[in-house]
Amino acid sequence: MADYKAPLRDMNFVLNEVFQAPLLWASLPALAETVDPDTASAILEEAAKVNAGIIAPLNREADEQGAQWSNGEVKTADGFIEAWQTYAEGGWVGVGGAPEYDGMGMPKMLTAQLEEMVNAANVSFGLFPMLTAGACLSLHAHASEELKQKYLPNMYSGQWAGSMCLTEPHAGTDLGIIRTKAEPQDDGSFRITGTKIFITGGEHDLTENIIHLVLAKLPDAPAGARGISLFLVPKFMVNEDGSLGERNAVSCGSIEHKMGIKASPTCVMNFDNAIGYIVDEPNKGLAAMFTMMNYERLGVGIQGLGVAERSYQSAIEYARERLQSRAPTGAQQPDKAADPIIVHPDVRRMLLTMKAMNEGGRAFSTYVAKQLDLAKFSDDTAVQQQAGELVALLTPVAKAFMTDVALETTLHGQMVFGGHGYIREWGQEQLVRDCRITQIYEGTNGIQSLDLAGRKLVANGGAFYQHFSKEVHDFIAANQQLQDFTAPLQKAIENLDELSAWLVEQGKANPNEIGAASVEYLHVFGYTAYAYMWALMAKAAQGREGEEDFYASKMGTARFYFARLLPRIHSLTASVKAGSESLYLLDEKLF
Repeated sequence: MADYKAPLRDMNFVLNEVFQAPLLWASLPALAETVDPDTASAILEEAAKVNAGIIAPLNREADEQGAQWSNGEVKTADGFIEAWQTYAEGGWVGVGGAPEYDGMGMPKMLTAQLEEMVNAANVSFGLFPMLTAGACLSLHAHASEELKQKYLPNMYSGQWAGSMCLTEPHAGTDLGIIRTKAEPQDDGSFRITGTKIFITGGEHDLTENIIHLVLAKLPDAPAGARGISLFLVPKFMVNEDGSLGERNAVSCGSIEHKMGIKASPTCVMNFDNAIGYIVDEPNKGLAAMFTMMNYERLGVGIQGLGVAERSYQSAIEYARERLQSRAPTGAQQPDKAADPIIVHPDVRRMLLTMKAMNEGGRAFSTYVAKQLDLAKFSDDTAVQQQAGELVALLTPVAKAFMTDVALETTLHGQMVFGGHGYIREWGQEQLVRDCRITQIYEGTNGIQSLDLAGRKLVANGGAFYQHFSKEVHDFIAANQQLQDFTAPLQKAIENLDELSAWLVEQGKANPNEIGAASVEYLHVFGYTAYAYMWALMAKAAQGREGEEDFYASKMGTARFYFARLLPRIHSLTASVKAGSESLYLLDEKLF
């Protein structure tokens, strides 16, 4: 596997030249004194060094060794403890955290790049800071001041970690049927009893304490999702002076043996009358948890992007060095026994697909992060509302489409290696295995598609969608000089407009149409959104091809995307409009 190098040039291009992030940050009072171009550049440079030099070299051996469970305790892979200490001491766990609790307060547009780096370097390791930062988000937004003061500083510092405890053996997506109970106590605390499964980082040896956010139901809770509350349950109790007290009644019953992310412990967690503290008001736990999950779902999309970027870097290095056969047009390197495989059309197809999807995903994740920053930091309520609605619309696309194309990308990377891609020592098969989970956890991609089509489109009659559509149409109208890109983009957005309106009408008449269309609809949306990203990038690069090879590469990749990848929307659109009838032609016994 090639040594990982953070794609700093492209990250800076997306931030500074495509989205002009420094101007945006300067316009938002809450960020104007926090981040400037020099600060952002220094953060990216240092993060690149830490992830490439310390985190990435652990990736393969950590996969081989995995996390180890014994008598309720989890030992992480060799090197993880030291890497975590370096990572935490550098402030990377709390880089996006609230400054009033010792976080750095950096915008999501910037931290999205850092998330890509750590996940490209080592996705198993990257899950620890991701879950901790996510838990902090929920606590900051919903917990009492007492809980925030007591827990957030040590979590932002990386001295303590966080986990998210939702799933139960009988309840995955349908959280309304969870059985974990919370019994109120006279001192205001609660006793939590139940079992949670698939808990990432539920137990480990990286930090002295782990702060679990646990969904549970009070004795008088309403049925279903309306009766869920959220509780903070520490592994070790925290004394009034901030020191650690006795062990709480929470334990790890086992860890899963998995296809990928083997160095990340996926735990069965048992809460046996454990002491917990309510976060927010009773029966409002799902809303509090979704504060975390909206960020986490973008984060999972970025995980996929990071793994796909690592696969591309290895594939392009291999394709330049591996000699096999001659180019169709004749020898390109006649002094050698054969040409490097990068001369062959099909290898170029795979490499360009990887490059186009990765760079499109980097732009798209930054665009969604921009909306999160506007929703959080803008002092204009209209801007906040529109950005929040765009976040709601685009989050399932970011999670599902980015990870679906990430798996395609890692598979292309494996195929570039041929038989060597199937062999462990080259690293590509690990990336395929690691990438697969991104399509499954934080809500499977099928569930994300239902969320987009059902809740974010049909339920509001396409109101959220109109924000996105108008922005793309306005861009096209204002950039007629980009006809090579705006003309196909216009056809794509008109197709998505029409398809969205069709699905709204069909969904009102027959709910089955929503589920039948949802996955293909999300993919049409994703390819169209990436087309918008590529048009934005082409605008920033056009006319600069002679200045730097980077811009020539960007323009060539943009043309490839519009010529070879965007046309996928036509078959997907046909599948959506085929309707749900064919899905119900077979009785269950005929399957």
